Amino acid sequence: MASESSSAVSPMTVEELTLAVKWSGKEHTVRVCGDDTVGELKRRICEVTNVLPKRQKLLYPKVGAKLADDSLLLSQIPLKSSFKMTMIGTVEDDIIVDQVESPDIIDDFEIEQDEAVDIKDKEINKEKLRRRIAQHKIVLRNPCREGKKLLVLDIDYTLFDHRSTAENPLELMRPYLHEFLSTAYAAYDIMIWSATSMKWVEVKMKQLGVLDNPNYKITAMLDHMAMITVQSDHYGVFDCKPLGLIWAHFPEFYSPKNTIMFDDLRRNFVMNPQNGLPIKPFRKAHANRSSDDELMKLTQYLFAISDLDDLSVLDHKKWESFDGVSFKKHRYS
Repeated sequence: MASESSSAVSPMTVEELTLAVKWSGKEHTVRVCGDDTVGELKRRICEVTNVLPKRQKLLYPKVGAKLADDSLLLSQIPLKSSFKMTMIGTVEDDIIVDQVESPDIIDDFEIEQDEAVDIKDKEINKEKLRRRIAQHKIVLRNPCREGKKLLVLDIDYTLFDHRSTAENPLELMRPYLHEFLSTAYAAYDIMIWSATSMKWVEVKMKQLGVLDNPNYKITAMLDHMAMITVQSDHYGVFDCKPLGLIWAHFPEFYSPKNTIMFDDLRRNFVMNPQNGLPIKPFRKAHANRSSDDELMKLTQYLFAISDLDDLSVLDHKKWESFDGVSFKKHRYS
């Protein structure tokens, strides 16, 4: 009985709250729930104002500096629909500012298997995913292809060194990127999912020549607005990329069985740990460009697993030692 009550979501935390937000002489309406965080509130405000969460300063009567803590749950703040919230912030026009000031998260943590299962199975986190599915629309750039698996790729430190500087962005592109995408496209639809803004995603992909390459097509691109915040007993509240959002929108094409995601941050896999492959970060491009062959080796791995019926049974953390022949003999013997 105790375990059942601990996994349930109280009515107070899921109750929807409608808030009026004043910004730049206009009033906007946003809807949130008590189990959302301040960071999630800022995402909702970003949807109606285009002011990125990191640019927002929120003012609200009698709450002091609490709204500066993005990890704080809204249920811990005395918010009332009768009060108006004021947001101070500026819409970004210069993508270079976004690049330089985008968060550089180095202190990634290894979540143990038991806790990863606990996080993805928590009802409060599953409810957040359901709300994101209902709220967020994925815009297709190209049609989903029947019979293809799905490859989801991060950008920063996965495909591109976003912290180094160069006159030409191509100097910061991870080696073998286009060869990797061209080969993968034969068996996989490709989606890009970045924790930054869509403006940054689009500009960077254009600069790298990803959006107009004749040898492959990008099915869709997702940004920070598609992410959710989850709660962990050991690590508190943090953002992640739930693949369930994609599976819910395109169930006839994609599922846990045919999806794999590359990201340099393991925490982004927490809602779907069986589908995540932690890629080695590509940093210091000028020094490492000549020696980095991660995408070349991953091309071989993607090809080796492309004919498997269920990718979720693989341990992607051990991808470098994967033996397709031995796996099939063991699996089907």
